[in-house]
Amino acid sequence: MLAAQRRDLLLERLATDGRIIAKDLAAELGISEDSIRRDLRDLAAAGLCQRVYGGALPPSPAIADYAARQHVAVSGKQRVATAAAALVQPGTTVILDGGTTALAVVHALPVDLRAMVVTHSPTVASALSDHKNVEVYLIGGRLFKHSMVACGAAAVEAARGLHADLFLLGVTGVHPETGLTTDDADEAAMKRALAHQAADTYVLASSEKIGAASRFAVLPLAEVAGIVTDASADNPTVRALDVPIIHAQ
Repeated sequence: MLAAQRRDLLLERLATDGRIIAKDLAAELGISEDSIRRDLRDLAAAGLCQRVYGGALPPSPAIADYAARQHVAVSGKQRVATAAAALVQPGTTVILDGGTTALAVVHALPVDLRAMVVTHSPTVASALSDHKNVEVYLIGGRLFKHSMVACGAAAVEAARGLHADLFLLGVTGVHPETGLTTDDADEAAMKRALAHQAADTYVLASSEKIGAASRFAVLPLAEVAGIVTDASADNPTVRALDVPIIHAQ
């Protein structure tokens, strides 16, 4: 089998099985694991898979730039946002992550809501201007333009002085084995810092993020209170997540 044919097969298996185990596929094809790993490196370099120990997982479409992500899974994000907004109770302090799903949460919040929202996203903070009874605390730092959020040492240090009831966390990948992931190390560190300042963390995960993985770990699944997703309850990956699921309708 030619290398190009093998790569086509790898992509097909990734789409149908949701993962590739290098040693199993090498045995099936009668070739070396090194050949499979070399193919996976090439696919990963092209952004077509995310390599993990022993094989590969599908890459997250959420690693596209901010403008492009505004047009990805729009209806799914809106359903997730509506369900997540219902978690925000009057009088609470909520940390709201950046990104397109978090922005959709702002639009789903009641206009008369009384609460404090802490965010490191200037886009989210600006969108809250119509919520007259919401006090907004904006964390500053280096602007990570991919997600339009502040990151870096100054932002992490500012987060350490916060205490919140709830954190609505955005990620690019949710998987039973790799946990919660994103594609930038500084952004992952900022998300961890915010999660450590909240009593409960809920993950915002529209269906295209379920079963996908990115390069940097944010948190293990055991450290979150639940996942808000529009993915089907029958989805095998959803069933494998050992964490409470809020199904967005």
